[in-house]
Amino acid sequence: MFLIQSTLNMEASSRFLNQSLIERHRDSLNKVEGPANKDDLFESITHNLKKNKASVVSHYYVDPLIQEITEKTGGFVGDSLEMAKFGSRCESENLIVCGVKFMAETAKILSPEKSIFVPTLESTCSLDLGCPADELKELKNKHPERELVVYANTSAEVKAMSDWVVTSSIAKEIIEDLHFEGKKILWAPDKYLGSYLQKETGADMILWDSACVVHEEFKSNGIKDLKALHPDAGVLVHPESPPEVIEMADAVGSTSHLIKASRELDFDKFIVATDKSIFYKMSQFSPNKEFFEAPTGGVGSSCKSCAHCPWMGLNSLYNLDKCVLELNNEIQLDESLIKSAKEPLDKMIQFNA
Repeated sequence: MFLIQSTLNMEASSRFLNQSLIERHRDSLNKVEGPANKDDLFESITHNLKKNKASVVSHYYVDPLIQEITEKTGGFVGDSLEMAKFGSRCESENLIVCGVKFMAETAKILSPEKSIFVPTLESTCSLDLGCPADELKELKNKHPERELVVYANTSAEVKAMSDWVVTSSIAKEIIEDLHFEGKKILWAPDKYLGSYLQKETGADMILWDSACVVHEEFKSNGIKDLKALHPDAGVLVHPESPPEVIEMADAVGSTSHLIKASRELDFDKFIVATDKSIFYKMSQFSPNKEFFEAPTGGVGSSCKSCAHCPWMGLNSLYNLDKCVLELNNEIQLDESLIKSAKEPLDKMIQFNA
């Protein structure tokens, strides 16, 4: 296994967070109560979804209030793979994607006949930003003998040049299959997920050097300290986390896998190393269990993500309401780009069928 460093001067993933975004993020985390006009916003969103023949699809990492209104209006809450599948089978001609931009691009690629909108165009991803298409293309050209497998957390341009696109829920199975076929792999962009997959499958993989701003902040020492306070707690870890954190896990997997584990494992408490907005769904399935966010590299004013994606946090009931009303912030992609990016996405969906 080799680790390739991008020419971007790869530092911590938090380098993509400017001070303004960090401050907005901390302000939102400090708000204990939801908006006073929650009921009015729910009513407005519900009315305008029907009026504009639209549906909402949301990721587990967005504000629990957005997850709630998504479910109440017949939309869908899930991981990125299930979001993509829902978007393609949904009958609504307009789709509002609450998550980050690459998820909306994926919805557009799989359903080009639909109009795809997002509450805010600011919502991006450190993995996407950390893997520029032109730099990845240079690396791909140096290793033409390898299958380029990219994580779904990438731009449409990166997907278009890939052989496979995978989500964390299906990555291991696809890498195992390619390894069984004797193929060598060029992996991008998450180095921690790539390292985990290489260890689990034994595949020959060259890894791009990028990371998720949330999962990279989880620290094993902090989890040990929290485990000392709650020795009877299970530990759930997303594989985008550092290896020393993954080693502490009772279950490792995608968001959907972790939710399933929180229901099925014989623990009444869990320390969870992924975005804390997932607690909404975990608590929904297991209301009598306790969930604790895994400690990050900083606390209070010193943490960057504080166990919640700053870009996911830019989605709010207010901008969702505005988006549903005005159908603004539409995702636009060239037809040729859609065609190229759709091929590896279709391969993933068919593999999982």
